[in-house]
Amino acid sequence: MEPSRIDYIFIGGLRTDYCITHTGHTRLGVMGGNAIYAATGAKVWNASVAIISRVGSNYPKEWIHSLHDAGINIDGIRVLEDPYDTRTFYAYISEEDRVDVNPAAHFLRINQPLPKELLDYRSSSELQDSRDNLHPLAIRPGDILPSAFQARAAHLSPAHFLTHAIVPVTLREHRIPLITLDPSIRYMESGFQDDLPVILHGLDAFLPSKSEARAFFRPAEPDIWEMAEAFGSMGSRYVVIKCGANGQYIWDKDRRHKWHVPAYPVKVKDVTGAGDTYCGGFLVGLDQTCDIVEAALRGTISASIAVEGISPFYTLETLPGLAEARLEALRPAVREF
Repeated sequence: MEPSRIDYIFIGGLRTDYCITHTGHTRLGVMGGNAIYAATGAKVWNASVAIISRVGSNYPKEWIHSLHDAGINIDGIRVLEDPYDTRTFYAYISEEDRVDVNPAAHFLRINQPLPKELLDYRSSSELQDSRDNLHPLAIRPGDILPSAFQARAAHLSPAHFLTHAIVPVTLREHRIPLITLDPSIRYMESGFQDDLPVILHGLDAFLPSKSEARAFFRPAEPDIWEMAEAFGSMGSRYVVIKCGANGQYIWDKDRRHKWHVPAYPVKVKDVTGAGDTYCGGFLVGLDQTCDIVEAALRGTISASIAVEGISPFYTLETLPGLAEARLEALRPAVREF
């Protein structure tokens, strides 16, 4: 029997999350990772998805099996022989602002003891700005299975600079029709002014958060459209600057059009993975409609569902018709400039 076709591949990390939500609740030692959230964001739209990632031998096997049980292709998850640290700490100061360092201070802030698992924790994204060396968990072109090159589209979640510099080249060589990328905050800084165009060249869509975009241009303070146009000039066809509850700002470089898509109003429980979930819905929308605004709308709806619950699998429990109903309700709120 021939293997089932995978339409969308998500290249990124599988992690063990330790989070403090914006309401002060904690989620400790649970399955996470940007690739998972992106894949489940795509599955809101009944997409066939696969994850490409690397984990150490200590990564819980049951978590990988649960991805398979959720209908996500796991053939591209490479389990290395040695154990590696996959801890990720996030403290959300608000729905918009988070930090990923100094967990002791943030657990003190909510009057809870620091989990012993975080005693020696520094950051989940250290070394992602290296121009010289790939971390053992950094994804290489050789990690992409031949079957993945039959996909309709690929998304790269935040990862090491070198992964983002070299993997899209391989995807283009194998004629993946559509490639989108969400950058790592570690290389979104002024020191990478000459390096970022290497990543953006040939992308179909570049999807930074507003804080990442601001960090790249610091100390200058261009407005949102100036930042979007600057990223477009580096080589990406579309630029989407994600602003959380304030929606997204979209720049079409070729047509020189711009739009604002508002966030769908929901009661937020946990914003962990919202940006990644957005990217998953966006990728499916862009492929299926060839329309940047429709892509952004689908990303927005995927994210709106994700933040209403806890865990990356929450979006898979969506009631039939909910995503489509929200899509129709939000579409009239789009503004073109």
